Amino acid sequence: MRLEELKPSQGSRKKSKRVGRGPGSGSGKTAGKGHKGQKARSGGVKGPGFEGGQMPLQRRLPKRGFTNIFRKEYAVVNLRDLAALSGTITPETMMEQGLVRNPKDGIKILGVGELKSGIIVRAHKFSKSAMDKIQAAGGKAEVI
Repeated sequence: MRLEELKPSQGSRKKSKRVGRGPGSGSGKTAGKGHKGQKARSGGVKGPGFEGGQMPLQRRLPKRGFTNIFRKEYAVVNLRDLAALSGTITPETMMEQGLVRNPKDGIKILGVGELKSGIIVRAHKFSKSAMDKIQAAGGKAEVI
């Protein structure tokens, strides 16, 4: 097989329907839109949520709560994920190991799981249980 001989498999590529190209085509004149009405006009089909002029549901419902623009979003890591590692664990080592992808505001260590060896963990935040378990295993929790 050569590069110039490549072609798509039979039936995988379909020609687009050409509308408004005369009466012989079967979809001429009104171009498959029928006669008059909102959907026959240009720009006539309204978007999702349009209810024929009635006040849409998303505008009828009351607004609730607020969004705190200063909220910090931490990437979370459990102790059970750190149990396989040894030595000093920093955010960089966690990213290398694939435990976190791209922490926005930092990393928080949660206390799910157990530690067998004492390790030094450097992170931006720790839960109380994680801090206790790290210290109980003979390790150290350092807040960056």
